[in-house]
Amino acid sequence: MATIHKEVIIDAPTDKVWAAIADVGALHTRLVPGFVIDTVLKDDVRTVTFGNGMTAEETIITIDHAERRFVYSVSGGRLTQHSASNQVFAAGEGRCRFVWIADVLPHAAADTMGPMMAQGAQVLKATMEAPA
Repeated sequence: MATIHKEVIIDAPTDKVWAAIADVGALHTRLVPGFVIDTVLKDDVRTVTFGNGMTAEETIITIDHAERRFVYSVSGGRLTQHSASNQVFAAGEGRCRFVWIADVLPHAAADTMGPMMAQGAQVLKATMEAPA
């Protein structure tokens, strides 16, 4: 199984970043606008439409407010296995560290997903650092 690990330091308070991540139905407006252009939430499944036209059905596994950790999985498409987590850690006053880890099969899926996750992490950073 391929593991993809992306990490960025964000010049924004941990609570602000976590609140946007935990608002799972507003991915396209609060967290990564443009990278994700639509999010439809129904029960514990969100359908995500990316800016490149790809879609994914994500099953929400955990929203852990105490640990600031969000876990989800993707089913269908060309993936036979996908599980991922987003977690936010304090990194000094007014800063945090965002960690995004995904485990995927087939291994070759990492060739597409790795660059997408890198782009998504940078959009998240820019969005969270933008003046309100």
